[in-house]
Amino acid sequence: QVQLVESGGGLAQPGGSLRLSCATSGISFQLYNMNWYRQAPGKLRELVAGITPDSGTKYADSAKDRFAISRDNSKKTVNLHMSSLKPEDTAVYYCNAVFRTLEYWGQGTQVAVSS
Repeated sequence: QVQLVESGGGLAQPGGSLRLSCATSGISFQLYNMNWYRQAPGKLRELVAGITPDSGTKYADSAKDRFAISRDNSKKTVNLHMSSLKPEDTAVYYCNAVFRTLEYWGQGTQVAVSS
């Protein structure tokens, strides 16, 4: 059974930081492209950051220079460190795993940025 379980969401103040983690099971993690998406109320889900099996990274323009994605193949986890948070970063953040035609999603974790 494939599971992607996000954690680390919560409430942060503008300018603050949060670290999201996604623990996976049931997949050959080292083969998968891992991504973080987010969906704000009333908006489409959007890609925030991605990391390839060999740790190549990509970021949405809104996340560049503020967010950092990383992976630990030994622990089968992917992390998203978010800093300089803004109210517009408020969203549900989803972990996503992709390998060829296989794709899996986590249940999401809520991030709220507010003073």
